[in-house]
Parts: sequence; structure tokens; C-alpha cells
Amino acid sequence: MSEHNEAAISATTPDAGQSGFRPASVAAVPLAVIADALGVAAPDATQDRGVTGITLNSRAVEAGDLYMALPGASRHGADFVPQAVEAGAVAVVTDDAGARQLALAGEQPVPVLVVQEPRTAVGRLAALIYRSQPADAGFPTLFGVTGTNGKTTTTYFINSLLRALGKKPGLIGTIEIVAGGEPIPSLLTTPESTDVHALLALMRERGLDAASMEVSSHAISFHRVDGVMFDVAGFTNLTQDHLDLHGSMDEYFRTKAELFTSGRARHAVVTVDDDWGRKLADTTDIPVTTLATKPIDGGSVNADWNVASITARGLGSEFELRHVDGRSLRVHTGLPGDFNVANAALAMVMVLASGVDEETLQAALDAHDPFTVAVPGRMQLVSAEPASVVDFAHNPDALSRALQAVRSPLEGSRVIVVFGATGQRDQGKRPTMGAIAARLADIVIISDDDPHDEDAAAIRAEVLQGAHAARNSENLNSEIIESYPRDAAIKLAVDMATSKDTILIAGRGHEVWQEVKGVNLALDDRVELRAALTSKGFSVSADQRIES
Repeated sequence: MSEHNEAAISATTPDAGQSGFRPASVAAVPLAVIADALGVAAPDATQDRGVTGITLNSRAVEAGDLYMALPGASRHGADFVPQAVEAGAVAVVTDDAGARQLALAGEQPVPVLVVQEPRTAVGRLAALIYRSQPADAGFPTLFGVTGTNGKTTTTYFINSLLRALGKKPGLIGTIEIVAGGEPIPSLLTTPESTDVHALLALMRERGLDAASMEVSSHAISFHRVDGVMFDVAGFTNLTQDHLDLHGSMDEYFRTKAELFTSGRARHAVVTVDDDWGRKLADTTDIPVTTLATKPIDGGSVNADWNVASITARGLGSEFELRHVDGRSLRVHTGLPGDFNVANAALAMVMVLASGVDEETLQAALDAHDPFTVAVPGRMQLVSAEPASVVDFAHNPDALSRALQAVRSPLEGSRVIVVFGATGQRDQGKRPTMGAIAARLADIVIISDDDPHDEDAAAIRAEVLQGAHAARNSENLNSEIIESYPRDAAIKLAVDMATSKDTILIAGRGHEVWQEVKGVNLALDDRVELRAALTSKGFSVSADQRIES
């Protein structure tokens, strides 16, 4: 599940969520201590049981848990209290509506603590129970990355660099969660705060010494990182996205900026390539290191670190990272696109901000090439001839960057793009994305992303309108085609391609399900692209296998 699908999960009943992230051993916290933290009356001494876990999900309750019965879009968590108690919950926290509902249902066998806004209490209670508060010892150095685009790749880059430095890092993000064992597929860009704090405790228990986490605007809005203290918080960029949730770019920015406050992070690293980054760097109340990855309006940017001397090396790039005082590091990334130069630079500066010195970092870069790590569904190469790439680009800025990154210098090479737009999300970006594709691709195949409960044809029509308007008003030569379902559109792109062309399948990246009218249909762009290429006799590189 991607960030652009998070609103759907966030609005579901309290049964939505993830479990299985807990440490093996948790010292019990007296319920009286929890009541004191909430500012409510302590339970009767005979009911003061020890709490060893916390969850919002009645189906994930374990013996000794505190069950948070929160209001949902269609059901209240109080509906599930009997199941939670039967599973072993020792107490319930809910709001006034939940308490009234429980009172009408009859006497409850466990204490019920009532607060006005229980959602805002979840994070700090989880931190209390799992002892993952900022003052608690032994937790991994924690890196948080936010911004519209680049969060996933930057966290993978940080983890790869940390491994090159000899660290044992964990990962919490869109694609997977790694906490010292087998990777666990992720449902949300940032899990619920109950899971976040349990994961941090699990990482400590397993001896991990660092971790990187994607922090979405949804996570901040829905209190999923409450009670978490990041050692270093990084900012990638801010472009149009999620306005269905935030309403305006100003509000979107204000939400992101909350991460860069003294209650959430100790140090900020801010990319100042756009106005939003510069505004953030000027307004944050914590120590900040600035990074510029490109010149603005032809001039240099006043930043602590600057990217310079970018040269092509294969599909990727070599560059220098220069400090204002003259220090510099030599860097390589094997992933294509200037945006991956920016992601690598941000990862480096964040690791430097955590206390690693330049000499140690340069030695790790020279020995391990950490920024050539494969990131599932992010500029993921499936075939070399034709060059066939799957990328998560699902908003205007990301689509523009991806299309520019895959443009081949070969004479006669065309760019063929397949993409769509997500249903029940920021409708204003649909025609904009259509126009971008018409300008930057030679063949534009407009298909479906995740329609959700919207009419798929109506979504396609809005994207098509933008593409046709741009082609007609700007005298473009791009060919615009509507094709659905998505697997058919991918097959069409391969059928139209020659070995010199580039195919970009954009919008869904690593996702393996397509939601249509409440039904999840199996669909992995990487698998479909691989099958179409194979059926046409094109080879898929052995070292670019698709992992489903």
C-alpha cells in the first residue's frame, strides 16, 4: 500500500492496521501509571493490572494489551471491545461516545479510561509502554525522511550507506519493514504509532544500532509518529500532492514542517532546491544543515553542502558533495536521474549530521558503492533493450522527473509511457499529469491506476483532456492512446516498442494490488512488463529479476 492510498486505510475501522512487530519481552506498566499519563482517575486497586502492549486493532490484541477504542469512518472501536477483552486486553481507552456505547452494552470486565481525544494519546502511551521515549537508552540512531518525492529511495540509500559503515540498520517505509529479521511487506508509508514504538523496541532488543523511516504527511496528520524523537530529520522537496487531505500547499507544508520541531527531531537536514525547502530551513527551531543539489535561476544557492561536477557514468552519475568551507566527497549512484543524485546527497548529509566523519564516510563510499542499491519499484530496470523501467511516479513533479531521466540520447529512440491517476485523490493533478506526458513522451498510453470507488473511465478522461489540450495548444507530436485494463496497456507499450526505445510504466511502482470498487485485483507492473517483454522475444537481464 502506497502513501497515495493511505487516506483509504486511515479512514477505515479500527480493525485496519499491522501487527507482529513487537519485542519478545516488555516489562509491565501499571495501569495507574497509564491513567496518570492520561490525566484521568486511576482504576480501583483490584483492577490495576500490568500492561505489556497496546493496539488499535482488536484482531491484533494479545494478553496484557491496552486496547485503544477509537472512532472510525463507519464503526467505533467500542464495537470491538468484547473481542479485545476475550483476546486478553486488560483495559480500554476510549472517548465519551465509546464510553456511552459501552455503558449501554452493560458492565465491562476491564477498566475503561475515558479521554476526549484518545487518538492524540496513542503515541505517548505506546512510548510509555514500550519505553521508547526520547530519554530512554539503547535505541537506534533514528533517521526520518519526509517530502513529496524521494522518501523511499533516500531511506534505502541511508540504510545501504549505514551497512557500508558496518552498522546494523532497520527500515520502516512504504515497501517493507526490516527490524533485524525477514523483511515484512508494509501497508502504510508510516505504520500506526503503536507499531512504530513496538518496532523501535524490537530493534533495540535485536541489537540494531540505526534505523531510517519514511514520514508521510498522513503520518503526521494522523499522529502516527507522536512520541517519536528522530536524531536526524531530512526534507527532500515539496510539490503538488495530497491536496485532497490538506486542502492547500500551505497546509501541506505546515504539516511537513511539524517534523522539524524540537519535540520531534534533534537535527534537520533540508534540501533547499525549492522555495518550500528554503522556507523550512529559515523557520525550523532545531539545528539545521542545508543542502543544494542544483543551482537556482542559474546562480549558486547559499547552502552548507552543494552538489557539483555531475557527470554521467553508465545509467547513473558521479558527483562531488562540497561543503561551504571547502571539504568535499566523491560520490557515485548507479540509479538514473538527477533526483537520485539529490536522494544520495541527502542520505549522505543526514548520515554526516548523525556524527559520522567525512574520512570514514568517503572510505565506505569507495569500498561499497552504496547508492547503486536496487529500490523496488523506484526506477527499477526490467530490460535493457528496450530500456524498460517501472517507477512510482504518481504526481506531476515525479512524472516529469522520471520522463526526463529515461530519455535516451540514441538517435531514433522514443519514450513510451503508461500511467494513470488514482481515484478519490487530488483531482487537480490529473490533467496536469496528462499535459506533462504529452510534452515529454513520444507515445502516451493512458490507463488506470487504482480507481478505488471512482469511475475509471471518468478518471482517464480527465488525464486525456490534459494530454490532448497540451498537444493541441503547443503543437506537440506525441501520440496519445487510451488503453485499459492496465495489463493490456503495458502489453501495448511493449508491442509498439523497438529495441532502441524506452518504456516507462509509472504510478504504481512496487504495488502488487489494484483496488477497483473495493476489490483488490492482483496486478504488479513489473511482472506484467516482464511477461510482455518475454512474449515479444526481448530479454530481461538476469541481474534485474522481479521480486514479487
